[in-house]
Amino acid sequence: MTCEIITIGDELLIGQVINTNQAFIAEQLNSVGIFTEKMTTIGDHATHIFEAFANAFSRHDVVCVTGGLGPTHDDITKKVVCEFFNTDLVMNEQVLHDIKTLAQRRNIALIQSNIDQALVPRTCTVIPNKHGTAPGMMFEKQGKFFFVMPGVPFEMKAMIEEWIVPFFQQRSSGLIIRHRTLKTTGIGESLLAHEIGDVGKILGSDGKATLAFLPNPMGTKLRITVKDYDADAVDQRLADIEHALRQKADKYIYSSDEKELEDVVGILLREKHLTLSTAESCTGGMIAHRITNVPGASEYFMRGFVTYSNESKIEELGVPAHSIELYGAVSKQVAEAMAEGARKISKTDIAISCTGIAGPTGGTPEKPVGLCFIGYSDASTTIALKFNFGDNRIRFKERASQAALDLLRRKLLKIE
Repeated sequence: MTCEIITIGDELLIGQVINTNQAFIAEQLNSVGIFTEKMTTIGDHATHIFEAFANAFSRHDVVCVTGGLGPTHDDITKKVVCEFFNTDLVMNEQVLHDIKTLAQRRNIALIQSNIDQALVPRTCTVIPNKHGTAPGMMFEKQGKFFFVMPGVPFEMKAMIEEWIVPFFQQRSSGLIIRHRTLKTTGIGESLLAHEIGDVGKILGSDGKATLAFLPNPMGTKLRITVKDYDADAVDQRLADIEHALRQKADKYIYSSDEKELEDVVGILLREKHLTLSTAESCTGGMIAHRITNVPGASEYFMRGFVTYSNESKIEELGVPAHSIELYGAVSKQVAEAMAEGARKISKTDIAISCTGIAGPTGGTPEKPVGLCFIGYSDASTTIALKFNFGDNRIRFKERASQAALDLLRRKLLKIE
């Protein structure tokens, strides 16, 4: 089955809101054997919406629409849906009950525009909205399926996960599609591809498996996809491909599920009963922020320093003033002193540090914008590694925090 995803809203076209709905819907439908062939984004214009509906429904088996179901004057999707399917609106008592219950739970007054959201097209199947007042809708016609959902991401996601995906799972033709994503860091896409080598030898020639390289500022994701009619065969094929990829690039792979790097190092620290502190300059606390995003981080994360000025490095971490004068604040020597100082002052087993030039100004020919030193210290060793993360300030901070956490991961796993 093929699908087109239509997202509606002027806010999407002017760049005011990032369109995350399309990617989520496509990923979820793909898991039940429905392939998204086209994505369309249109504004709040009735004629354009109707034309998009007609084009999509004539070409695809499934159409998923989000947006324009709210209670304001510019939410016109439901009206156009009625026109497209030649039907009218009727009051749905169950939806009205759900809206009243939600309003009571949130302690908000119920006004007429909210009540009107219980009006649904007569010929649709209602998809309950557990998190909002706008119900979803499904139309089935000539063996095709047309879904309409709110544009609010968490409302839409619940409908997809709890209603639409199970709906298609029950109607499945037997084809099983599964994905596994290996997250890598510390290596560029081109070099990673070189390390892996001939992908064809890993995937086989039967066309049932594919591998996608998905680069981002933090690293490159390797998405394995396997299709078959035998669930055990799919699982075994995924495992075999992952094993082959790990043989080629295991030291760069930090996760094969949804875990982020901070989750991974948290697990390692907890398992090894080790404690951690951080000393940051150019990242401004981002490393500590990521570490404390993990529930239970207080078991191993003791203290974080943000020492942005030279004075604070000296006063808070005990960095020797002569090291800064001789080598500069952005140097291997200072990064090492920051890590060692944080570890000793915090009385932790390990400390990591970061000092650099985030830009876009402040660089020199000897120390250009993007230069960064990541430090690591434990009871037996203190080191610092040199990087260059480019001249975009935000990406610099993201990449620096990733490199610091990856250095920690490698040390914990004794990966050189």
